[in-house]
Amino acid sequence: MIYVDADACPVKDEAERVATRHRVELAFVSNGGLRPSANPLVQMVYVPDGPDVADKWIAERAGRGDVVVTGDIPLAAKCIAAGARVVRHNGEVFTRANIGTILATRDLMADLRAADPFRPGGGKPFTKADRSRFLDALDREVTAARKEAQP
Repeated sequence: MIYVDADACPVKDEAERVATRHRVELAFVSNGGLRPSANPLVQMVYVPDGPDVADKWIAERAGRGDVVVTGDIPLAAKCIAAGARVVRHNGEVFTRANIGTILATRDLMADLRAADPFRPGGGKPFTKADRSRFLDALDREVTAARKEAQP
């Protein structure tokens, strides 16, 4: 199964293409507002409004053999702890080896922003290269997850 944290996800079409190519079920999880897909492999999961409700839904279900698509670092950490593979929208793969450093950096940056509200912020713009890296990374992670899920 591929779980997509779908609110503000820029690679929904790409995730659906990879799921279709691999014949893997895909769940778009959001608070609503997404157009349903006609693809029989795709489920639209609408969760109630509220902080991190979609994240909690995904974290409760994702495990070994699954792939999660998210930019949410705490959600990524929970899914990795449960045995899932995690890919960020730009193709970065979160792993057991790097998630601790990524979480620490996230926390440090939050502290720096809180200490200096005038500090320039914001991320880099999403590019075609990011989309291409995402497609490659998701394809690799789905392949690896399927191998892990086999007895």
